[in-house]
Amino acid sequence: MTRHRIKRLPVDTGTSGWEAISRRTFPTQSLEKDITADWLIIGGGFAGLSAARRLNQLRPQDRIVLLDACEIAKGPAGRNSGFMIDVPHNLSSGEYSVADEKITRTEIRHNRLAIRFAAQAAAEYGLSPATFDPSGKVNAAAGERGLTLNDNYSRSLTAIGEDHTVLDAKQMEEMTGSSYYRGGLFTPGAVLIQPADYVRGLAGGLSRAVSIYEQSPVLELSKQNRTWKAKSCRGSVSAPKVILGVNGHIQSFGHFEGRLMQIFTYASMTAAFSRDRFGTDTGAERWAVLPADPMGATIRKIMVNGMSRIVVRTRFTYDPSLQVSENRVKGIARDQRRSLSARFPALADLPMEYSWAGALCLSRNHVPAFGEVEEGLYSACCENGLGTVKSTLAGMMVADLATGTTSPELAEYSSQPEPTRLPPEPFAWLGVNAVIRLQELRAGREG
Repeated sequence: MTRHRIKRLPVDTGTSGWEAISRRTFPTQSLEKDITADWLIIGGGFAGLSAARRLNQLRPQDRIVLLDACEIAKGPAGRNSGFMIDVPHNLSSGEYSVADEKITRTEIRHNRLAIRFAAQAAAEYGLSPATFDPSGKVNAAAGERGLTLNDNYSRSLTAIGEDHTVLDAKQMEEMTGSSYYRGGLFTPGAVLIQPADYVRGLAGGLSRAVSIYEQSPVLELSKQNRTWKAKSCRGSVSAPKVILGVNGHIQSFGHFEGRLMQIFTYASMTAAFSRDRFGTDTGAERWAVLPADPMGATIRKIMVNGMSRIVVRTRFTYDPSLQVSENRVKGIARDQRRSLSARFPALADLPMEYSWAGALCLSRNHVPAFGEVEEGLYSACCENGLGTVKSTLAGMMVADLATGTTSPELAEYSSQPEPTRLPPEPFAWLGVNAVIRLQELRAGREG
Protein backbone atom coordinates (compact mmCIF):
# COMPACT_ATOMS: atom_id res chain seq x y z
CA MET A 1 0.00 0.00 0.00
CA THR A 2 1.24 3.50 -0.88
CA ARG A 3 0.35 6.41 1.38
CA HIS A 4 1.13 10.15 1.11
CA ARG A 5 0.13 12.24 4.12
CA ILE A 6 -0.12 15.94 3.33
CA LYS A 7 1.42 17.71 6.31
CA ARG A 8 1.00 21.28 5.10
CA LEU A 9 -1.23 23.21 2.75
CA PRO A 10 -0.37 26.38 0.80
CA VAL A 11 -1.51 29.64 2.38
CA ASP A 12 -2.93 32.46 0.21
CA THR A 13 -2.09 35.78 1.84
CA GLY A 14 -4.18 38.89 1.25
CA THR A 15 -7.37 39.35 -0.75
CA SER A 16 -6.92 39.19 -4.51
CA GLY A 17 -8.53 42.20 -6.13
CA TRP A 18 -9.36 40.04 -9.15
CA GLU A 19 -11.39 37.68 -6.96
CA ALA A 20 -12.95 40.50 -4.93
CA ILE A 21 -14.46 42.14 -8.03
CA SER A 22 -15.35 38.83 -9.71
CA ARG A 23 -18.89 37.46 -9.89
CA ARG A 24 -19.61 33.82 -9.16
CA THR A 25 -22.42 32.19 -11.17
CA PHE A 26 -22.65 28.69 -9.66
CA PRO A 27 -23.02 27.42 -6.07
CA THR A 28 -20.19 26.02 -3.97
CA GLN A 29 -20.23 22.50 -2.58
CA SER A 30 -17.80 20.68 -0.32
CA LEU A 31 -17.07 16.98 -0.17
CA GLU A 32 -19.23 15.55 2.61
CA LYS A 33 -19.19 11.79 1.97
CA ASP A 34 -17.19 8.92 0.48
CA ILE A 35 -17.61 8.66 -3.30
CA THR A 36 -16.09 6.86 -6.27
CA ALA A 37 -15.14 8.17 -9.69
CA ASP A 38 -13.34 7.20 -12.87
CA TRP A 39 -11.02 10.19 -12.55
CA LEU A 40 -9.94 12.40 -9.67
CA ILE A 41 -8.32 15.75 -10.29
CA ILE A 42 -6.68 17.53 -7.37
CA GLY A 43 -6.42 21.29 -7.88
CA GLY A 44 -8.93 23.73 -9.36
CA GLY A 45 -6.57 26.12 -11.15
CA PHE A 46 -5.64 26.38 -14.82
CA ALA A 47 -4.07 22.90 -14.96
CA GLY A 48 -6.81 21.05 -13.08
CA LEU A 49 -9.71 22.73 -14.86
CA SER A 50 -8.06 22.29 -18.26
CA ALA A 51 -7.43 18.61 -17.51
CA ALA A 52 -11.09 18.22 -16.53
CA ARG A 53 -12.28 19.84 -19.74
CA ARG A 54 -9.96 17.74 -21.91
CA LEU A 55 -10.93 14.54 -20.07
CA ASN A 56 -14.60 15.35 -20.59
CA GLN A 57 -13.93 15.77 -24.31
CA LEU A 58 -12.08 12.45 -24.50
CA ARG A 59 -14.19 10.40 -22.06
CA PRO A 60 -17.62 12.07 -21.90
CA GLN A 61 -19.22 9.03 -20.22
CA ASP A 62 -16.67 8.86 -17.37
CA ARG A 63 -17.31 10.32 -13.93
CA ILE A 64 -14.80 13.09 -13.22
CA VAL A 65 -14.37 14.59 -9.76
CA LEU A 66 -12.28 17.67 -8.98
CA LEU A 67 -11.21 18.70 -5.47
CA ASP A 68 -9.85 22.11 -4.50
CA ALA A 69 -8.52 23.08 -1.09
CA CYS A 70 -10.14 26.53 -1.18
CA GLU A 71 -12.75 28.16 -3.40
CA ILE A 72 -12.22 28.44 -7.14
CA ALA A 73 -10.38 31.72 -7.90
CA LYS A 74 -9.26 32.32 -4.31
CA GLY A 75 -6.06 30.35 -4.87
CA PRO A 76 -3.09 31.15 -7.13
CA ALA A 77 -5.09 30.95 -10.38
CA GLY A 78 -7.16 33.97 -9.32
CA ARG A 79 -4.09 35.93 -8.23
CA ASN A 80 -1.92 36.27 -11.34
CA SER A 81 -1.56 39.17 -13.76
CA GLY A 82 -3.80 37.61 -16.40
CA PHE A 83 -1.55 37.41 -19.47
CA MET A 84 -1.85 34.37 -21.76
CA ILE A 85 1.41 34.75 -23.69
CA ASP A 86 2.34 32.87 -26.85
CA VAL A 87 5.93 34.04 -27.44
CA PRO A 88 8.93 33.30 -25.16
CA HIS A 89 8.51 34.62 -21.64
CA ASN A 90 11.13 33.05 -19.39
CA LEU A 91 11.11 34.81 -16.02
CA SER A 92 14.31 33.16 -14.80
CA SER A 93 16.53 34.11 -17.74
CA GLY A 94 16.90 37.85 -17.03
CA GLU A 95 15.35 38.75 -20.40
CA TYR A 96 12.78 37.37 -22.83
CA SER A 97 14.94 37.11 -25.95
CA VAL A 98 14.79 33.93 -27.97
CA ALA A 99 17.55 31.37 -27.44
CA ASP A 100 17.52 28.05 -29.33
CA GLU A 101 15.36 28.54 -32.45
CA LYS A 102 14.00 24.97 -32.64
CA ILE A 103 13.05 24.91 -28.95
CA THR A 104 11.49 28.36 -29.26
CA ARG A 105 9.34 27.43 -32.25
CA THR A 106 8.09 24.35 -30.40
CA GLU A 107 7.30 26.45 -27.31
CA ILE A 108 5.37 29.00 -29.34
CA ARG A 109 3.40 26.28 -31.11
CA HIS A 110 2.51 24.67 -27.77
CA ASN A 111 1.55 28.01 -26.21
CA ARG A 112 -0.75 28.77 -29.10
CA LEU A 113 -2.33 25.33 -28.82
CA ALA A 114 -3.16 26.15 -25.18
CA ILE A 115 -4.52 29.59 -26.11
CA ARG A 116 -6.80 28.06 -28.76
CA PHE A 117 -8.05 25.57 -26.19
CA ALA A 118 -8.77 28.42 -23.77
CA ALA A 119 -10.45 30.47 -26.52
CA GLN A 120 -12.74 27.55 -27.36
CA ALA A 121 -13.67 27.21 -23.69
CA ALA A 122 -14.32 30.95 -23.44
CA ALA A 123 -16.63 30.80 -26.47
CA GLU A 124 -18.44 27.66 -25.29
CA TYR A 125 -19.03 28.99 -21.77
CA GLY A 126 -19.95 32.51 -22.87
CA LEU A 127 -17.10 34.41 -21.24
CA SER A 128 -17.23 38.15 -21.87
CA PRO A 129 -14.60 40.14 -23.82
CA ALA A 130 -13.57 41.73 -20.52
CA THR A 131 -12.80 38.22 -19.21
CA PHE A 132 -11.06 36.90 -22.33
CA ASP A 133 -9.60 39.60 -24.58
CA PRO A 134 -7.27 38.58 -27.47
CA SER A 135 -5.70 42.04 -27.62
CA GLY A 136 -1.99 41.18 -27.65
CA LYS A 137 0.58 42.46 -25.16
CA VAL A 138 3.08 45.29 -24.79
CA ASN A 139 6.51 45.07 -23.18
CA ALA A 140 7.08 48.56 -21.78
CA ALA A 141 10.53 50.14 -21.46
CA ALA A 142 11.05 52.94 -18.94
CA GLY A 143 14.83 53.42 -19.26
CA GLU A 144 17.92 52.52 -21.27
CA ARG A 145 18.00 48.98 -19.93
CA GLY A 146 14.39 48.41 -20.94
CA LEU A 147 14.98 49.83 -24.41
CA THR A 148 18.00 47.57 -24.88
CA LEU A 149 16.08 44.50 -23.74
CA ASN A 150 13.18 45.32 -26.06
CA ASP A 151 15.65 45.82 -28.93
CA ASN A 152 17.19 42.41 -28.22
CA TYR A 153 13.73 40.87 -28.09
CA SER A 154 12.72 42.56 -31.35
CA ARG A 155 15.78 41.22 -33.17
CA SER A 156 15.22 37.70 -31.90
CA LEU A 157 11.53 37.76 -32.89
CA THR A 158 12.49 39.03 -36.35
CA ALA A 159 14.93 36.16 -36.72
CA ILE A 160 12.17 33.59 -36.27
CA GLY A 161 9.59 35.50 -38.32
CA GLU A 162 7.29 36.55 -35.47
CA ASP A 163 5.10 39.63 -35.95
CA HIS A 164 5.73 42.54 -33.61
CA THR A 165 5.59 46.32 -33.59
CA VAL A 166 8.00 48.74 -31.92
CA LEU A 167 6.24 51.61 -30.12
CA ASP A 168 7.79 54.99 -29.36
CA ALA A 169 7.34 57.16 -26.26
CA LYS A 170 4.45 59.11 -27.80
CA GLN A 171 2.51 55.93 -28.60
CA MET A 172 3.11 54.63 -25.08
CA GLU A 173 1.83 57.90 -23.59
CA GLU A 174 -1.26 57.82 -25.80
CA MET A 175 -2.03 54.33 -24.52
CA THR A 176 -1.20 54.72 -20.82
CA GLY A 177 -1.58 58.47 -20.28
CA SER A 178 1.89 58.43 -18.69
CA SER A 179 5.15 59.98 -19.91
CA TYR A 180 7.09 57.45 -17.82
CA TYR A 181 7.70 54.99 -20.66
CA ARG A 182 10.23 55.60 -23.43
CA GLY A 183 9.15 52.79 -25.71
CA GLY A 184 7.33 49.51 -26.07
CA LEU A 185 7.19 46.27 -28.03
CA PHE A 186 3.79 44.94 -29.11
CA THR A 187 3.19 41.28 -29.97
CA PRO A 188 -0.30 40.38 -31.22
CA GLY A 189 -0.79 36.79 -30.08
CA ALA A 190 -1.35 37.21 -26.35
CA VAL A 191 -4.71 37.23 -24.57
CA LEU A 192 -5.60 39.34 -21.55
CA ILE A 193 -7.87 37.63 -19.05
CA GLN A 194 -9.56 38.60 -15.83
CA PRO A 195 -8.07 35.55 -14.10
CA ALA A 196 -10.69 35.09 -11.38
CA ASP A 197 -13.57 35.47 -13.82
CA TYR A 198 -11.85 33.12 -16.28
CA VAL A 199 -11.33 30.21 -13.86
CA ARG A 200 -14.79 30.72 -12.38
CA GLY A 201 -16.28 30.76 -15.86
CA LEU A 202 -14.39 27.60 -16.75
CA ALA A 203 -15.48 25.87 -13.53
CA GLY A 204 -19.07 27.03 -13.98
CA GLY A 205 -19.19 25.65 -17.51
CA LEU A 206 -17.61 22.37 -16.46
CA SER A 207 -19.86 21.94 -13.42
CA ARG A 208 -22.56 20.48 -15.67
CA ALA A 209 -20.30 17.52 -16.48
CA VAL A 210 -17.68 17.47 -13.69
CA SER A 211 -18.33 17.17 -9.93
CA ILE A 212 -16.40 20.07 -8.37
CA TYR A 213 -15.89 20.12 -4.62
CA GLU A 214 -14.35 23.21 -3.06
CA GLN A 215 -12.98 23.83 0.43
CA SER A 216 -12.04 20.15 0.33
CA PRO A 217 -8.28 19.84 0.81
CA VAL A 218 -6.64 16.46 0.25
CA LEU A 219 -5.05 15.45 3.55
CA GLU A 220 -4.00 11.94 2.54
CA LEU A 221 -3.59 10.18 -0.79
CA SER A 222 -3.16 6.41 -0.69
CA LYS A 223 -3.29 3.49 -3.08
CA GLN A 224 -4.39 -0.05 -2.45
CA ASN A 225 -4.34 -2.54 -5.29
CA ARG A 226 -5.24 -0.37 -8.32
CA THR A 227 -7.37 2.23 -6.57
CA TRP A 228 -6.28 5.61 -5.26
CA LYS A 229 -8.15 7.14 -2.33
CA ALA A 230 -8.00 10.84 -1.44
CA LYS A 231 -9.17 11.73 2.04
CA SER A 232 -10.46 15.21 2.80
CA CYS A 233 -11.92 16.68 5.99
CA ARG A 234 -15.37 15.08 5.77
CA GLY A 235 -15.23 12.68 2.87
CA SER A 236 -13.08 10.80 0.37
CA VAL A 237 -12.82 10.06 -3.34
CA SER A 238 -11.70 6.69 -4.71
CA ALA A 239 -10.58 6.46 -8.35
CA PRO A 240 -8.21 4.36 -10.44
CA LYS A 241 -6.51 7.42 -11.91
CA VAL A 242 -5.56 10.73 -10.27
CA ILE A 243 -4.21 13.94 -11.79
CA LEU A 244 -2.31 16.41 -9.63
CA GLY A 245 -2.67 20.00 -10.83
CA VAL A 246 -1.22 21.58 -7.70
CA ASN A 247 1.92 23.27 -9.04
CA GLY A 248 4.73 23.43 -6.46
CA HIS A 249 2.51 21.82 -3.83
CA ILE A 250 3.23 18.49 -5.56
CA GLN A 251 6.32 18.22 -3.37
CA SER A 252 3.96 17.85 -0.41
CA PHE A 253 2.70 14.68 -2.15
CA GLY A 254 6.22 13.25 -2.18
CA HIS A 255 7.23 14.01 -5.78
CA PHE A 256 9.87 16.29 -7.33
CA GLU A 257 11.20 17.07 -3.86
CA GLY A 258 14.22 19.36 -3.92
CA ARG A 259 13.64 20.19 -7.60
CA LEU A 260 11.05 23.00 -7.62
CA MET A 261 11.29 26.63 -6.50
CA GLN A 262 8.28 28.00 -4.63
CA ILE A 263 8.18 31.62 -5.74
CA PHE A 264 5.74 34.28 -4.57
CA THR A 265 4.93 37.43 -6.46
CA TYR A 266 2.87 40.38 -5.23
CA ALA A 267 0.18 42.72 -6.53
CA SER A 268 -2.04 45.60 -5.50
CA MET A 269 -5.24 46.99 -7.01
CA THR A 270 -6.38 50.57 -6.59
CA ALA A 271 -9.79 51.70 -5.47
CA ALA A 272 -12.21 52.34 -8.33
CA PHE A 273 -12.14 55.77 -9.97
CA SER A 274 -14.25 57.53 -12.57
CA ARG A 275 -13.12 58.87 -15.92
CA ASP A 276 -14.03 62.36 -14.74
CA ARG A 277 -11.59 62.03 -11.85
CA PHE A 278 -8.47 60.48 -13.43
CA GLY A 279 -9.48 59.29 -16.88
CA THR A 280 -7.40 61.77 -18.85
CA ASP A 281 -4.35 60.99 -16.69
CA THR A 282 -4.50 57.23 -17.27
CA GLY A 283 -4.91 56.90 -21.03
CA ALA A 284 -7.16 54.45 -22.82
CA GLU A 285 -10.12 52.73 -21.21
CA ARG A 286 -8.23 49.45 -20.88
CA TRP A 287 -4.58 48.62 -21.36
CA ALA A 288 -1.84 46.40 -19.97
CA VAL A 289 1.95 46.45 -20.04
CA LEU A 290 4.53 43.91 -19.02
CA PRO A 291 7.99 45.17 -18.03
CA ALA A 292 10.78 44.95 -20.62
CA ASP A 293 12.87 43.56 -17.77
CA PRO A 294 11.21 40.43 -16.29
CA MET A 295 11.87 41.72 -12.77
CA GLY A 296 10.13 45.05 -13.37
CA ALA A 297 6.53 46.16 -12.82
CA THR A 298 3.49 44.80 -14.66
CA ILE A 299 0.71 47.41 -14.87
CA ARG A 300 -2.90 46.92 -16.01
CA LYS A 301 -5.78 49.33 -16.25
CA ILE A 302 -9.20 47.69 -16.19
CA MET A 303 -12.78 48.92 -16.27
CA VAL A 304 -15.68 47.33 -14.39
CA ASN A 305 -19.19 48.79 -14.42
CA GLY A 306 -17.94 52.09 -15.83
CA MET A 307 -15.27 52.54 -13.14
CA SER A 308 -11.53 52.12 -13.63
CA ARG A 309 -8.87 50.46 -11.50
CA ILE A 310 -5.13 49.98 -11.90
CA VAL A 311 -3.30 46.79 -10.92
CA VAL A 312 0.43 46.80 -10.10
CA ARG A 313 2.46 43.58 -9.93
CA THR A 314 6.06 43.72 -8.65
CA ARG A 315 8.60 41.76 -6.60
CA PHE A 316 9.43 38.09 -6.20
CA THR A 317 10.50 36.01 -3.20
CA TYR A 318 11.48 32.37 -2.77
CA ASP A 319 9.54 30.76 0.08
CA PRO A 320 9.67 26.94 0.30
CA SER A 321 7.33 27.14 3.33
CA LEU A 322 4.45 27.80 0.86
CA GLN A 323 3.35 30.94 2.70
CA VAL A 324 4.28 34.56 3.27
CA SER A 325 3.28 37.00 6.00
CA GLU A 326 0.69 39.77 5.94
CA ASN A 327 3.44 42.19 6.94
CA ARG A 328 5.46 41.34 3.86
CA VAL A 329 2.45 41.92 1.62
CA LYS A 330 1.86 45.29 3.29
CA GLY A 331 5.51 46.27 2.94
CA ILE A 332 5.64 45.40 -0.75
CA ALA A 333 2.32 47.22 -1.26
CA ARG A 334 4.14 50.39 -0.15
CA ASP A 335 6.74 49.77 -2.87
CA GLN A 336 3.93 49.28 -5.38
CA ARG A 337 2.40 52.55 -4.27
CA ARG A 338 5.68 54.28 -5.17
CA SER A 339 5.85 52.51 -8.55
CA LEU A 340 2.32 53.66 -9.37
CA SER A 341 2.94 57.23 -8.22
CA ALA A 342 6.10 57.46 -10.33
CA ARG A 343 4.07 56.62 -13.41
CA PHE A 344 0.92 58.52 -12.45
CA PRO A 345 1.67 61.43 -10.08
CA ALA A 346 -1.98 62.52 -10.19
CA LEU A 347 -2.94 59.21 -8.54
CA ALA A 348 -0.67 59.72 -5.53
CA ASP A 349 -3.63 59.93 -3.15
CA LEU A 350 -5.66 57.12 -4.72
CA PRO A 351 -5.66 54.28 -2.18
CA MET A 352 -4.75 50.68 -2.87
CA GLU A 353 -7.91 48.75 -2.01
CA TYR A 354 -6.49 45.22 -2.28
CA SER A 355 -2.99 43.77 -1.89
CA TRP A 356 -2.06 40.10 -2.14
CA ALA A 357 0.58 37.46 -2.72
CA GLY A 358 0.35 34.70 -5.31
CA ALA A 359 2.40 31.52 -5.65
CA LEU A 360 4.12 30.31 -8.78
CA CYS A 361 6.62 27.54 -9.43
CA LEU A 362 9.93 27.44 -11.32
CA SER A 363 12.45 24.76 -12.14
CA ARG A 364 16.13 25.53 -12.68
CA ASN A 365 16.06 24.17 -16.23
CA HIS A 366 12.68 25.75 -17.10
CA VAL A 367 10.81 22.46 -17.62
CA PRO A 368 7.52 21.20 -16.17
CA ALA A 369 7.03 18.58 -13.47
CA PHE A 370 5.06 16.31 -15.78
CA GLY A 371 4.21 12.69 -16.32
CA GLU A 372 3.04 9.51 -14.63
CA VAL A 373 4.86 9.70 -11.30
CA GLU A 374 3.34 6.49 -9.90
CA GLU A 375 1.04 3.97 -11.53
CA GLY A 376 -2.23 5.80 -12.16
CA LEU A 377 -0.94 9.05 -10.61
CA TYR A 378 -0.13 11.90 -12.98
CA SER A 379 1.51 15.29 -12.52
CA ALA A 380 0.68 18.48 -14.44
CA CYS A 381 2.73 20.90 -12.35
CA CYS A 382 5.43 23.61 -12.44
CA GLU A 383 4.30 26.31 -14.87
CA ASN A 384 7.59 28.26 -14.77
CA GLY A 385 5.97 31.62 -14.14
CA LEU A 386 3.39 31.55 -16.90
CA GLY A 387 0.56 29.68 -15.24
CA THR A 388 -2.22 30.81 -17.54
CA VAL A 389 -0.75 29.19 -20.65
CA LYS A 390 1.74 26.63 -19.34
CA SER A 391 -0.69 25.16 -16.82
CA THR A 392 -3.47 25.07 -19.42
CA LEU A 393 -1.11 23.18 -21.72
CA ALA A 394 -0.04 20.81 -18.93
CA GLY A 395 -3.68 20.04 -18.12
CA MET A 396 -4.40 19.23 -21.77
CA MET A 397 -1.29 17.11 -22.16
CA VAL A 398 -1.76 15.14 -18.94
CA ALA A 399 -5.31 14.22 -19.93
CA ASP A 400 -4.02 12.94 -23.26
CA LEU A 401 -1.23 11.01 -21.53
CA ALA A 402 -3.54 9.42 -18.98
CA THR A 403 -6.06 8.33 -21.62
CA GLY A 404 -3.46 7.05 -24.08
CA THR A 405 -4.33 9.74 -26.63
CA THR A 406 -1.27 10.22 -28.82
CA SER A 407 -0.23 13.36 -30.69
CA PRO A 408 3.00 14.99 -31.93
CA GLU A 409 2.51 17.70 -29.30
CA LEU A 410 2.31 15.16 -26.47
CA ALA A 411 5.41 13.38 -27.76
CA GLU A 412 7.32 16.68 -27.78
CA TYR A 413 6.00 17.74 -24.39
CA SER A 414 6.77 14.37 -22.77
CA SER A 415 10.32 14.33 -24.13
CA GLN A 416 11.47 17.17 -21.88
CA PRO A 417 13.89 16.27 -19.07
CA GLU A 418 12.75 16.29 -15.47
CA PRO A 419 13.46 19.34 -13.29
CA THR A 420 17.06 19.41 -12.07
CA ARG A 421 17.94 19.38 -8.39
CA LEU A 422 18.28 22.52 -6.31
CA PRO A 423 21.04 23.00 -3.74
CA PRO A 424 20.04 21.82 -0.26
CA GLU A 425 18.40 24.26 2.15
CA PRO A 426 19.27 26.81 3.44
CA PHE A 427 21.66 27.32 0.52
CA ALA A 428 18.83 27.31 -2.03
CA TRP A 429 16.89 29.92 -0.03
CA LEU A 430 19.95 32.15 0.32
CA GLY A 431 21.04 31.76 -3.29
CA VAL A 432 17.68 32.11 -5.01
CA ASN A 433 16.62 35.15 -2.97
CA ALA A 434 20.03 36.79 -3.51
CA VAL A 435 19.73 36.34 -7.28
CA ILE A 436 16.15 37.64 -7.27
CA ARG A 437 17.10 40.74 -5.29
CA LEU A 438 20.11 41.44 -7.52
CA GLN A 439 17.95 41.18 -10.63
CA GLU A 440 15.30 43.45 -9.09
CA LEU A 441 17.91 46.08 -8.29
CA ARG A 442 19.33 45.79 -11.81
CA ALA A 443 15.84 46.36 -13.23
CA GLY A 444 15.99 49.87 -11.79
CA ARG A 445 13.48 52.21 -13.42
CA GLU A 446 11.61 49.26 -14.97
CA GLY A 447 10.38 48.29 -11.47
